[in-house]
Amino acid sequence: MPTFAPMQTTAHLCIVVPCYNPSEEWGPAFALKFNELKARLSSLTHTIDLVLVNDGHINSTRPVVLDQLPALVPGIQIISYEQNRGKGYALRQGVQQAQGDIYLITDADFPYTMDSMVAIVAHLIQQGGIAAGNRDLAYYSHVPLFRRLLSKGLRWMLRNLLRLQVTDSQCGLKGFDNAGKTVFLETGIDRFLFDLEFLLLAKKRVTVYPVPVQLRPGVVFSKVGWKVLATEGANFLKLFLGQFVR
Repeated sequence: MPTFAPMQTTAHLCIVVPCYNPSEEWGPAFALKFNELKARLSSLTHTIDLVLVNDGHINSTRPVVLDQLPALVPGIQIISYEQNRGKGYALRQGVQQAQGDIYLITDADFPYTMDSMVAIVAHLIQQGGIAAGNRDLAYYSHVPLFRRLLSKGLRWMLRNLLRLQVTDSQCGLKGFDNAGKTVFLETGIDRFLFDLEFLLLAKKRVTVYPVPVQLRPGVVFSKVGWKVLATEGANFLKLFLGQFVR
């Protein structure tokens, strides 16, 4: 049966964020958003730790901004390695190092609204388990056509073939308690489909709650290359077949 572990009235929160080859301009904007989020969460948390994972960098040169960040965000923990390994790999490194009551994972540009991130944390404090961001239909009006078709197709397969209650697996905003952390660290996919692997592993072990979230205005989406699609297509096939051979 899924676990249910309600939290105390306030919690020790660990925020884990991956980044790749960040620019110097990114650092101050990142610090500003983090400090705004920290202020918004002050009534829900007694401690907030921030773990930033630098998922590789170009020409083996460590970005200068990584050395500047501790002055902008005192107490930040930075994990860095030279070779790009993928978002799933990076988040596992960060989550493994983090030690708290609850964990929030999001992208380096904080693409979701402050209200959305607060909602994830509040839900975890009240319910425990895994809180998975669920984007509404308005999300599709802000994404390119190809990405829209890809996302809708995946959600159809998760609902009708894999029978998952949470079908927005690729939403980059999620949170979990320590039972969820255990499951998260069992994932093995290094790139995009680690989210789906996480939800499939959590099935029947940790309760997964969909939490409505919204993107910030003006968020720019990265392109998805054919090489990535081919790799993730193979990963999806493995995950899909794995549900029927256990």
